[in-house]
Amino acid sequence: MAKKSTTFIVQGAAIAALYAVLTIVQNLLLPGSASWAVQFRVSEAMTVLAFFTPAAIPGLTLGCVIANISSVTAGLGFYDMIFGSIATLLAALSMYALKKVCVKGIPFVGVLMPAVFNGIIIGFEIEFFFIQSMKGFNFVEFLITGGCVALGEVVVLLVLGIPLTLIIKRQYLDKDLVK
Repeated sequence: MAKKSTTFIVQGAAIAALYAVLTIVQNLLLPGSASWAVQFRVSEAMTVLAFFTPAAIPGLTLGCVIANISSVTAGLGFYDMIFGSIATLLAALSMYALKKVCVKGIPFVGVLMPAVFNGIIIGFEIEFFFIQSMKGFNFVEFLITGGCVALGEVVVLLVLGIPLTLIIKRQYLDKDLVK
């Protein structure tokens, strides 16, 4: 039992560290590419790890908290650290729950969860806390902003997330992740 909990903690910590480092380095090399409304956060491809290990749920959430701390200094505010992390937590929980819902071996429904949660939550965050403070909440702008956030998520998960899922399965790495 102790070995299983140690493995869980180590996997979660490794996922958190990798997610945070990938996001922070991406923002340093390509400013804003991992933090604007239309973002292509490469680290989001790691959300597919929630299909293979429950340790990914706290790992991704903590990684997002750490990564979003850097966005606080970039002017996005404390809200992004809270709401972005909640969106990641809900997406990871949903992905873990939907891991067996597959089409030809690919969990397409689960892969859409980060787009759904980030689109709604981050779209609302941007509209309510950043745009609304200037002119009032506008539902159409919320849909556009949320759609932009979701679009970035879908692109990253289709281009990087699904191939990562297939590599993990084809190399039988999923057997190593769940112990």
